[in-house]
Amino acid sequence: MSKPTLRAVPTDPEDPGAGGLGVPHSIEAEQFVLGAVMLSPATLAEVRPLLDGSEFYRPAHQTIWQAICALADRGAPADPLAVGAEIGPRHLAKVGGAPYLHTLISRVPAAANGTYYAHMVRDLAYARTVVATGTRLAQLAREATEGAADLRAAVAAELAALTATDARGWPDPTPLSSAPQLPRFPIWCLPDWAGEYAASVAEVTQTPPDLAGCLALAVLALAAGGNVQVNAGTWVEPTNLYVLVVLPPGNRKSEVYKAMTAPIRAAEHLLIEEARPRIAEAVIARRIAEADAERTEKAATETTGDVVRQAEALAEAAAARLKLDTTPVPAEPKLFGGNDSTVEKVASRLAEQGGRFAVLAPEGGKLFAIAGGQYSGGRADMSVFLSGHAGEEIRVDRMGRPSEVIDAATLTIGICLQPGVLTRLGETPEFREQGLLGRLLISVPESLLGYRDNRPQPIPPHVAADYERTLTALVLSLRHVGDKARETDPPAPIPTLTFTPEAQDAVMELLAATEPRFRPGSGDLAHMTDWGGKLVGATVRIAALLHLGKHLRNGWDRPIDLATWNDAVQLGEYFTTHAQAAYDAIGADPAVADARAVLDWIRRTATQRFTARDLMRGLKHRFAKVTDTDPALRVLESHGWIRRIPAPPATGRGRPAAPTYEAHPDATQDIP
Repeated sequence: MSKPTLRAVPTDPEDPGAGGLGVPHSIEAEQFVLGAVMLSPATLAEVRPLLDGSEFYRPAHQTIWQAICALADRGAPADPLAVGAEIGPRHLAKVGGAPYLHTLISRVPAAANGTYYAHMVRDLAYARTVVATGTRLAQLAREATEGAADLRAAVAAELAALTATDARGWPDPTPLSSAPQLPRFPIWCLPDWAGEYAASVAEVTQTPPDLAGCLALAVLALAAGGNVQVNAGTWVEPTNLYVLVVLPPGNRKSEVYKAMTAPIRAAEHLLIEEARPRIAEAVIARRIAEADAERTEKAATETTGDVVRQAEALAEAAAARLKLDTTPVPAEPKLFGGNDSTVEKVASRLAEQGGRFAVLAPEGGKLFAIAGGQYSGGRADMSVFLSGHAGEEIRVDRMGRPSEVIDAATLTIGICLQPGVLTRLGETPEFREQGLLGRLLISVPESLLGYRDNRPQPIPPHVAADYERTLTALVLSLRHVGDKARETDPPAPIPTLTFTPEAQDAVMELLAATEPRFRPGSGDLAHMTDWGGKLVGATVRIAALLHLGKHLRNGWDRPIDLATWNDAVQLGEYFTTHAQAAYDAIGADPAVADARAVLDWIRRTATQRFTARDLMRGLKHRFAKVTDTDPALRVLESHGWIRRIPAPPATGRGRPAAPTYEAHPDATQDIP
């Protein structure tokens, strides 16, 4: 790897401080630095963070540097005349007089090279420190008598001073993350009855409020999905959601799920009881139709000789078969599935439940593993999830079984994943290429493990009763609204929510404000346009759910107001920030992922300075060409983890020297 040039230069005979010894220094480099900063204020701004004056070997140069800095502190020019006046007649002769100041400027080949020579001066000063430390160590060894322990302590102190971190000129590095600090779920944006209960559940289970809050949105989506849609002005959105919460084991996820979904189970039981008479009638009607079909088919096969009678029998048998085919037995109502849900089960449930179904599970990793092809020889099957999010038609053809056709599938997902499962989502390219990742509202809350209260406040009885009563009524009422539309022939459109004029204008404003966020290089969503492209649509869906939760009995008959829309926007920004963190975790931004790998290499190898070619050799598995390292190096530079050492002045023909990079002193100690 490339290393700084440290040279032992013979003593300058005119230098009174040389002492007759050859030590590393370069009078010429010091002159170039001083001349460059007097010529160019911009060069002074670059050089000053690197030097404090003690690095100059010649004492006269230290005096000149201090005068230049004093002038800069007052905002005054630092030309030779001003520097001479600042030094004063008494001391000016000691530094070589006014002519020497003009000589410094005349010797500068180019002011832009001042930073390069400042690094050289700094490196040579450190080399002199090493020489001086070696001398002191040798002297300590010669003077040691009996106190070996004292000698060890003195040596350790000398070495500690020599190896101490020198962060002059370095900014504080920022973490390598495309996401800022993650906010907590804004539970106050939920309808009062849902928000109060979610907060109480989070308290009694000592879990992040994000989990209960996200589940509150999921159960609202279960109630509305496939029963109500929302018109955003120029397009229509269904009201189902895909919500993922990322939490490690031991966070009582099952308890939270049980508490948040209890009213849905109660509503499902009521729907089953309500459907029993209808199902019983359908069973009897189908048995009659089956018997009629068998009877007419048998009569048709036994009719011979009489052509007219045979034709009548065939027609009667065909009519009976047609009636049998159009006399289905409705399935028992099922609102959601749990941990055992598979892609095939979800598709079948959607078909039998009129296109409305949900998966609510505290451990949903299996569902994504199956979708990614883990149990099917690597063949990913995400069609149900893609179409089920958009409310599109799904056709499922299986060998040996009747085909299933779902005119408008609306699937809701509310599941938990472990952090490792989230990371592995990035290892299945189809998840992003086909758009599944972009459909997920992801929450990555901070676990409370290690900080939980063993005496939490219980859920107030009236809060629990209000939640159970309201959610049960909402599920039943919206289900009946959807059933009523499906019972007509042909099926009628489901009710459509709209926005007030003020809220509609705000929807358009969010569209306009989101667009610049996709711009390469400047937009915070540029590396995740698949997700960002659905942000406004997801916000529209959330607004519809909040509206229905606030207006239980007649929500589908009144428009969504601006206050509800603003709450939805706040939730949308919450999910945006958490999605950025999730995409960051799965390496969705290749440049950031590569930058982390480079920073890890710097830490493991204790590298202080390197070139791109050094990096390519050290990470052969990651970078095939030198140019492949450019995005990662740009990310590290912009975050303050490395800086480019100025190239030496050009001396003639030939290719310029490859850039050399210096690692931040913290890079070998702290990897974000």
